[in-house]
Amino acid sequence: MEALAVRFRAGHEEALGEVYDRWSALVHTYALRALADTHDAEDVTQQVFVAAWRSRETMTPSPSTFPAWLLGIARHKIADARAARARDVRRIEAVVAATPSDEGVGAEDVMEPDRIVVRQAVDEMAEPRRTIMLLAFWQDLTHADIAASTGLPLGTVKSHLRRGLTQLHRTLEEVRHGSR
Repeated sequence: MEALAVRFRAGHEEALGEVYDRWSALVHTYALRALADTHDAEDVTQQVFVAAWRSRETMTPSPSTFPAWLLGIARHKIADARAARARDVRRIEAVVAATPSDEGVGAEDVMEPDRIVVRQAVDEMAEPRRTIMLLAFWQDLTHADIAASTGLPLGTVKSHLRRGLTQLHRTLEEVRHGSR
């Protein structure tokens, strides 16, 4: 096993495959327990091995430290994933707060300027992001339901939502700062 660590550190690509085969289940299980989401755990697992490969020179080539080193990287990637989730929740809450309500008489007549900007920005998004945003925030579908209805992979749906929210946030900031 020490030879594997030495080859990995030296940059032998076949060693990366062996390392992945040997420890990906450990990393994935660790990420899944921490995040409780299969897709996020898969993303973290991939990120761990990419980060490990990129920073392989920092690893001590010892068989006993290899799994601990990978789990240390995983711990950081899990923290990043949790932070991204928190940002997504804040962005979603902001978008939901800024979306038109169907309740009440004449709701469209009393829409706040931000709500109009949000709806216009979503309408101007390219497909499939536009449809995904509408399904998520106007039809209130879950990510999995959107993936099923559009035929897109769940990860693609999540990526479009994240980028769409970032785009909406930028648009709202531009409008708010431009109107001062």
